[in-house]
Amino acid sequence: MRNFITYSESLNLINNFDFKAKTKKNNFISDCIGKTIAEDIIAMENSPKHPTSAMDGYAVKFEDQKLDFIEIIDKNPAGSIVESSVKTATTIKTFTGSLMPDGADTLIPIENVEVIDNKIKIIKSVPKGFAIRSVGENYKKDEVLIKKGTTIGFSQIGVLASLNISHIDVYLDATVAIASTGSEVLDLGEIQTNESQIRSSNHITIEALAKKAGANIVQMGVVKDDMDSITKLLIQGLEKADIVVTTGGVSVGDYDFVQNVVKERLNAEVIFHGVLIKPGMHILVAKKDEKFILALPGFAYSSTVCAILYLLPLIYKYNNSNKDLPIVKATINEDFKNKTDKSSFVACNINYTNGIYEVDFKDKKQGSSAILTNLLGNSALLIANPFTEYKKGDRVDVLLLEQL
Repeated sequence: MRNFITYSESLNLINNFDFKAKTKKNNFISDCIGKTIAEDIIAMENSPKHPTSAMDGYAVKFEDQKLDFIEIIDKNPAGSIVESSVKTATTIKTFTGSLMPDGADTLIPIENVEVIDNKIKIIKSVPKGFAIRSVGENYKKDEVLIKKGTTIGFSQIGVLASLNISHIDVYLDATVAIASTGSEVLDLGEIQTNESQIRSSNHITIEALAKKAGANIVQMGVVKDDMDSITKLLIQGLEKADIVVTTGGVSVGDYDFVQNVVKERLNAEVIFHGVLIKPGMHILVAKKDEKFILALPGFAYSSTVCAILYLLPLIYKYNNSNKDLPIVKATINEDFKNKTDKSSFVACNINYTNGIYEVDFKDKKQGSSAILTNLLGNSALLIANPFTEYKKGDRVDVLLLEQL
């Protein structure tokens, strides 16, 4: 009889392993989208280094706004340094991005003045320091701008370019080998020859999840249910990848061979086999020569949820990423009761209204763990604790699928 562990215990077991990429690669910044940065990016100087105009206008002394007229003595275009300085009753026309001239402490927007005979008349005053970007407004010298472990996106690329950094060190991404098992399972394009055969979506769905999480993929397709085929699959997968993921063959049926191959032929270290979660309680996670094997259930909804819960954190971990599964608090808009002893991950609808996430179960189908269509639309996963009853209006934990 297998001993099932809790969901939190299973996560703790995985988190205790050192499973991180040791190899770095120096890439051009535009090739780093989705990669994990392997170094802190630190500002070498203030930005801006000097007070700078935030709009087109006239640089003046603040107290001069009470004067009837102020004389224009020079122009200060962006990209140049004006030699003139602002003195009492004088102004320098200054453009967006220009350094503020010496002597000026305020910028009057163009639309706030009338120009008369090379003088300005201020028709609308402004506060002291108006429209001036202060030293270090963007960032200050020695400030950590991008932390090691950050996943690189467009904003990080923009900041790196502004720092004149063209290349950065990133960690190599995890490689994931994926296969569906089952003699009744058909791959894409295969012809159905009898009514008992089903079309596999598992290996394609998991590929999409893993790619989005930042992994390289070795797609191994569909493998028949026999010991030799599954042994060959796992050996080849372990040769090519850091993580091998299979779906099907981990339950207690006569033809569930994956667990036997993992335990008996590969002599892998079983981290756990059986977790008190719904769906996916028969999940098996093992380790072989510093690589992970994830044997997931065969039903589409089960395999997808388990891949989210276990594969994605392993990819984040390997990639040295600071990412976590996006779990937020939400208000439940109808009663819900988890009558089981398992942590349940239940498809729900989610909406963001007036700064609050709200969930309900309208039009979600009840049935087996094969209903992958429950994840279509504006869906999320309600995380329901064992033997817990939730009342309308309660705050609950929800995993946001759109932010994976």
